[in-house]
Amino acid sequence: MAKSTKAAAPAKAAPKKAAKSAADVSEKIAKTQIIDTVADRTTLNKKQAGEAVAVMLDVVVDALKGGKSVGLPGLGTFSVAKTAARQGVRPGTSEKITIPAGKKVRFKVASTLKGNL
Repeated sequence: MAKSTKAAAPAKAAPKKAAKSAADVSEKIAKTQIIDTVADRTTLNKKQAGEAVAVMLDVVVDALKGGKSVGLPGLGTFSVAKTAARQGVRPGTSEKITIPAGKKVRFKVASTLKGNL
């Protein structure tokens, strides 16, 4: 077999990405990790801790669905805010569209947490 005499094309250099600082990198804590932590810090087993976390989250969601705000001392306050109908532009076609009024969940961080971050 004869070897090819063609030189391989140089590989394209990948674009350089800006280095991320420690503040830019955030890790996500999963529900199972929260359950494990609750079980470790209390006398509950993992099943009981899982039920407690699930019930707490259900209570928060049900309150928000009912239009109530939920305050969690040391963490912050969840509330429901109404959004007004507004004009928007469909990407790609530049067609003007009307975005209907709706609701969204807002979160205001507690001042104690904000000061400790």
